[in-house]
Amino acid sequence: MNFAERLKTLPAVNHLAALQLLDPSGQTVATIENKPGQAGSLAVYHALAQQHGGAIAPAAAALGLDWYAEHTTDARAHPGKHPNIDRLVAWAAGSATYLVRPVMATAG
Repeated sequence: MNFAERLKTLPAVNHLAALQLLDPSGQTVATIENKPGQAGSLAVYHALAQQHGGAIAPAAAALGLDWYAEHTTDARAHPGKHPNIDRLVAWAAGSATYLVRPVMATAG
């Protein structure tokens, strides 16, 4: 399944403004916003967190790399081009678990 097909199977994220990613000490290491260019990553990280108790451990990160499909191949060939995928590559190779904190969208 390619990335566009995978996105259609993931839970909706229109209720989210962003996701904050926290390291094991509780420090925010990244924020993925619900905006063009990041919405697909928001959906991936949100679905991973939902399936894995609100966190992303190495096994969940590896699953996320599968979900990114063709973009994972491109990220591995061009480090830095896809920072949200690069992060999962590092997390999949590590041993830490990262918490995912949702930031709810406000009614406008």
